[in-house]
Amino acid sequence: MTDWLNVGKIVNTHGIRGEVRVISRTDFPERRYRTGAVLTAFDSSGATVSLTVSSWRQHKNFDLLTFEEIQGVTEAEALKERILKIEKSSLEDDELADGEFYYHDIIGLQAYDEAGNRIGTVKEILQPGANDVWVLDTEKGELLLPYIEDVVLSVNQRDGFITVRIPEGLE
Repeated sequence: MTDWLNVGKIVNTHGIRGEVRVISRTDFPERRYRTGAVLTAFDSSGATVSLTVSSWRQHKNFDLLTFEEIQGVTEAEALKERILKIEKSSLEDDELADGEFYYHDIIGLQAYDEAGNRIGTVKEILQPGANDVWVLDTEKGELLLPYIEDVVLSVNQRDGFITVRIPEGLE
């Protein structure tokens, strides 16, 4: 079974030449959307189509892509609402610097405080603005922690946990 990673969603067409507007979910658009990159577009039923990037540019808050397989706006229309994914196995080892990680590597890790008490599990990572927010699933409900140095103290991917300091009043 292939593991897939979401890199974006096609939300509309752009112009008449088959260009599509994508809301990206990748920190590496220059790599994911480089000429010749192959993306797999999933529709709501799970049906897929492979697409080869022929051009990429950024415009406002969107990434604009054209694909070798798409010849005009009519064909591009059929791609609306599809999710663009890559195979997890295609990730390049040199993409991350020391101390960096992919979101999918963090989601599911157990969270502990400095005293070693289990707080919960990382459920989701949000990107609302200045810094990411890590959503922890706890016994008391969801806990939103800003991903800043004073709050997320360490990430131990190998052993599957993070150590956090919950700011006063945040619980």
